[in-house]
Amino acid sequence: MDLLQPALGLFLISLIIFIIVFLILKKFAWTPILSTLKEREGSIADSIATAERVKEEMAQMKAEHEHVLAEAKAERSKILKEAKEAKDMIIGEAKTQAQAEAKKIISEAYAAIENQKMAALTDVKNQVGSLVIEVAEKVLRKELSDKSAQEGYVKQLAEEIKLN
Repeated sequence: MDLLQPALGLFLISLIIFIIVFLILKKFAWTPILSTLKEREGSIADSIATAERVKEEMAQMKAEHEHVLAEAKAERSKILKEAKEAKDMIIGEAKTQAQAEAKKIISEAYAAIENQKMAALTDVKNQVGSLVIEVAEKVLRKELSDKSAQEGYVKQLAEEIKLN
């Protein structure tokens, strides 16, 4: 049973060594350890606060980003709508201009055809007139080949002129 009951001297020496070690540790080890732990605790608390602040800023930035993205989509839609309207307007103007140009070309073609028609008619009339004169000249030469027939014809013409 000696093992279960320690001797009083051993107990006192162990107690004194324990108190000395305790006081040495308290003075040289625990105070720096506790101050280091308090600093570490403060650092962790600051880090948590900073992380919360950063999280809030990130949420705010995300909201701003979504707002900017929505504005960009609206601006893109507006630009596409304006571009489509401009395209439609340009196409409409081009069609109108093409129709006006086609009408102008058609009217110029009609005018050119009319001018050619008039020139052709004038040419035909001139040719017909020349042919009539040639035929009349040939007929008159044949009929008035003798001098007495010519004098008779001149008298007849003179009488017709007087009658009119």
